[in-house]
Amino acid sequence: MAAAVLDGLPAVAFGTVAGLAHRSGTSGATVMRFAEKLGYRGFADLQAAVQRELSDSLRPAAERIRRRPPHDLLGRALAAELDNVQTTLGDTDPGSFDAAVRLLATRRASIHVVSGEAAAGIAHVLAAQLAMLRDRVVLLDGSPVRVATQLANASNGDVAVVIDLRRYDRWLVDAVDVALDAGVTIVALTDGPLSPFARAAAVGLVVAAEGVGPFDSHVGTLALVNALVAGVATRLRADAAVRLDRIELAWREVGALQDE
Repeated sequence: MAAAVLDGLPAVAFGTVAGLAHRSGTSGATVMRFAEKLGYRGFADLQAAVQRELSDSLRPAAERIRRRPPHDLLGRALAAELDNVQTTLGDTDPGSFDAAVRLLATRRASIHVVSGEAAAGIAHVLAAQLAMLRDRVVLLDGSPVRVATQLANASNGDVAVVIDLRRYDRWLVDAVDVALDAGVTIVALTDGPLSPFARAAAVGLVVAAEGVGPFDSHVGTLALVNALVAGVATRLRADAAVRLDRIELAWREVGALQDE
């Protein structure tokens, strides 16, 4: 029961006694006894406490910046970011991860990478690295109208990687609906199963994003992106090696990089 609660706080916050009993393989009576043993008056009391905790994490940056800053900022940041990476990678279902890698390595599909404003840097890294491993990778950016137009012209069987955390960009939610109508398969990197992107995704990967300051952290998301790229490189190893050789040669011919 404790493991079911810790592994699914959103489900506790917005679920039912019967739902939690099913998730934990126990009974409704066990759920009630568990809540009472934790010191709550019942499941409703436990649920309210979880909702308050989740609500605090949803507070906008304008509110969070007014909280008293931590005493040991570097230490708190180190602990928070280590926890973000550990939680993100440690809690990722291997089957879901492998499914995402297979989709991103499908040669016949175009890969569209799109994100909310706050995660634009992560989307750029993912698109740039995938484009060095395979062809037909597109970073969707610009105005919401431009992104929606590009997704509307996507082909059935294409894949869209959607990256966003609460509070979700409204235009991106609408763009995902456009992609689904076009037959695009969604891979979502988001912050929980109740995210609108997780609900729309064929494969949903959850990231931890607890920040020490007023803003969400994207360290866990970047760690997951690095793992996905490594997985795609492994699946496309031979072709990717040839492609990288060509790119490296082009860089040398134009003197693009300075190694020393």
